[in-house]
Amino acid sequence: MQPIDAIILGILEGATEFLPISSTGHLILASSLLKIPTSTFLTSFLIAIQVGAIAAVALTYWRSFLDIEVLKRLVVAFLPTAVIGFTVYPLVKGFLLGNELVVISALFIGGILMILCELYVARRGTDDTEGPALVSYKQALAVGLFQSLAIVPGVSRSAATVMGGLLIGMRRVSVVQFSFLLAVPTMGAATALDILKSYKTFDSSGIHLMVLGGVTAFFVALLAIRFLLAYVKRHTFIPFGIYRIILAVIFFFFVLT
Repeated sequence: MQPIDAIILGILEGATEFLPISSTGHLILASSLLKIPTSTFLTSFLIAIQVGAIAAVALTYWRSFLDIEVLKRLVVAFLPTAVIGFTVYPLVKGFLLGNELVVISALFIGGILMILCELYVARRGTDDTEGPALVSYKQALAVGLFQSLAIVPGVSRSAATVMGGLLIGMRRVSVVQFSFLLAVPTMGAATALDILKSYKTFDSSGIHLMVLGGVTAFFVALLAIRFLLAYVKRHTFIPFGIYRIILAVIFFFFVLT
């Protein structure tokens, strides 16, 4: 991997991590287009640069992490992912992470489900929940369960949590903000777990590439967070669902065939 590859992947990570289009899926497909060989380092790199996106959320919402009510709800939401993620970690890194067919299938199916979800929500409406601190423990647990689906590359952690929140009646802005906050323990734990298991295989050049990709992701993620918050106040996620379907079809013909 060259520095320019790390920058490109960092831009993609920052731009797509909080959009419901699967940052991991984009990174895997981009790595294939850039002809970066599949390796243990590449999978660790794709996980490690998430630190940049985590830092962007922490900087944007640092006050929320000082609110004990918000923290308690984040713990409840994080538990399902922690249990499931730790259990199936070897399968994810050994088979799913790097499998283009899995990513493309998840993008396509997820796009269809996202459109159907939005059509259902439009008919049913949402409740009065407003703000992460007012999310009920039941809602937090449900969002955490939906997030665990994102263990499959291409599903998108953001899509799973936001669509799940909408299905259980949460307001659009509230669930997006809660999804941002939940990203910190979720992505932080995933990154820490991978580094603990793989750090002995990293050399100085590999560490430098991770830092470069992470810093790039941080600055791009700051912009992406602002964009999504402004977007959801006026629009649905249907365009993202259509984008996922089109992207899956394009990559199916240009990558797999």
